[in-house]
Amino acid sequence: MLFSRFLKGAFYIQLSCALLLANPISAAEHIAPPSLSSIEKSDIERLLPSDEIKPILAGETEFLSLYSEYMSADFRGVVLLIPDWHSSPTNNSGMSYLRKELNNLGYSTYAMTVPDIDWQTSKMAETTPSETEAAPSNAEEPPSPDTTANAQSQPAKVKEEPHYVNAIEKVTDDILDNYKINLISRFNALYQTAMEDSSNIVVIAQGTSAGVLLEYYADFPDERLDAFISLSSYLPNAKRNESLSQTASLVAPALLDIYYANDSTDILISLKNRQRWVNRNAKFDYRQRQLFGLRDQPDQHARLTKEIDGFLRRLF
Repeated sequence: MLFSRFLKGAFYIQLSCALLLANPISAAEHIAPPSLSSIEKSDIERLLPSDEIKPILAGETEFLSLYSEYMSADFRGVVLLIPDWHSSPTNNSGMSYLRKELNNLGYSTYAMTVPDIDWQTSKMAETTPSETEAAPSNAEEPPSPDTTANAQSQPAKVKEEPHYVNAIEKVTDDILDNYKINLISRFNALYQTAMEDSSNIVVIAQGTSAGVLLEYYADFPDERLDAFISLSSYLPNAKRNESLSQTASLVAPALLDIYYANDSTDILISLKNRQRWVNRNAKFDYRQRQLFGLRDQPDQHARLTKEIDGFLRRLF
């Protein structure tokens, strides 16, 4: 009895192994994770009031903006809030607080969602000469015996040149340029929407978004601004971030450059250089302010609002 059960179990095991070997083994299908912008969009539509959500079309791409109307006796203008890349317009680094607090000071606000970062973007490599062009011709005449003898008598003196290795940027120019193009496309669409409400337009941008927008306004575009307020502006590329100091002194609108005491080293070491370029290019409507403490504290948000309000009241 026990022996028959053993044989029956062994038969089922062999049958299972035969079926597994008969079926071809295929790899599991790769399912790409949802993009950050799609997750952000679903969260905004689910959690925020529908009357604050305004879809805007930039070319063929639709993105969301959060609109909040002014709540004071006097209407002073429209503020466009641009968060840092891979960040949301409801972040706790000042965007969410300013979006509502500026309404009490007489400003309507538009908070924009930023595009996704394409980390795989790259430009087409330049065409190189073909192997047939680069290879030496086989039809060349062989060297004469006299030439060979002279070459053997004189030992070759080969001096190797020093080899330098340049640092590889974590964020290439291609990635930054791609993000800049997509961000400017959304910004221009948001700008046209804001112009329908007021002629006084103020931009408050964070981090990398502020950096690429400063590059954009250094070229004197048609979109006029009354004031530009940058919060910890920088570019995550060593060369581009170094040239940002000069770029900030070339923008046409009045510029308030706010940074935090615990910002990254790339931001802090460029502050003196920015002031030097401002003095050289005589940009007299440039101001630099430092905030102490953590950027997500309520007291910090209140001081940030006070600095922005004081700067704007000197302008209009």
